[in-house]
Amino acid sequence: MPTREREIAEPVDLCLPDGRLNPAAVGWTRRPLHRANLRGWGRTKRWEYWGIVTPSHIVGVVASSLDYAGVHGLYVLDRATGEEIARDAVVPFARGVVMPARSGEGTVVARGGGLSIRITQGPAGTALHARAKGVEVDLEMRLREGRESLGVVVPWGPRRFQYTVKDVGRPVRGRLVLGSVPYEVREGDSFAVLDHGRGRWPYSIAWNWAAGWAPGKAIQLGGRWTAGTGLTENALFIGGRLHKIGEELAWSYDRDDWMRPWRITGPRVRVEFTPFHERVARTELGVVGSETHQCFGRFTGRAQADDGTWVTLDGLTGWAEEARQRW
Repeated sequence: MPTREREIAEPVDLCLPDGRLNPAAVGWTRRPLHRANLRGWGRTKRWEYWGIVTPSHIVGVVASSLDYAGVHGLYVLDRATGEEIARDAVVPFARGVVMPARSGEGTVVARGGGLSIRITQGPAGTALHARAKGVEVDLEMRLREGRESLGVVVPWGPRRFQYTVKDVGRPVRGRLVLGSVPYEVREGDSFAVLDHGRGRWPYSIAWNWAAGWAPGKAIQLGGRWTAGTGLTENALFIGGRLHKIGEELAWSYDRDDWMRPWRITGPRVRVEFTPFHERVARTELGVVGSETHQCFGRFTGRAQADDGTWVTLDGLTGWAEEARQRW
């Protein structure tokens, strides 16, 4: 399905003074330019998610304010053994959560249930510190000049919309400690992915998301939640430069066997994703809840750059997921 995508090159407010979506904010960017000046309570969602892939481990850190609750988490997968550590916290009415209005600026704070997350952002990059029982994460994700990320405002209507920034393949270094055992995270063989989200959502929705990286290239693909809006969150990155993919994609996978290969296709995308581990996350809080199947694995296939060149994606590592939300 064709889209109606417009590149935005100047700073812009996400909302009008009355809280509705600013029409001038609808489009996509190569660097964070939106100020998420959301107002009020009800259907408003804010989050920061960092996923980190190293040769030995996969780490996920999420801090969120979903109006009725802060839902925070710290996840670690041992790639050799398949052992998982998950530390989750639900804080009523998102008490104590701090979420800056601009991606890449200010400090994110989230605490609760023995879990502490602090994300400090500035021009040089991001520092991530997370603590929970048996787990410590201290990482630095540096920004390099000229490196681009994908920002998109997806409009369902004047009062329902989402701004997302997907930064795939950010250099990362630091340390992960499990129990008393430290693991060094080194640039060159590890990478980080940011999902920055600010918006006002429908009560029930589902999405697909895939992200993968290898030295010199990365892929960012999304689906379902953007259908019919005229915008997508699809992009190929080569040497840090973004090549926007404007078509909606077809996702094919087996919901009875998540470990079977996934296929993601479109006019400029021919991708197969083969999982090596499935993570299942569920939250049930009465009338609200979520279920996510996040598969970690490897990509093969190709995607087309802006100049028509087809770029092989064989060897990229990352994930593909389906998430269903009632919130």
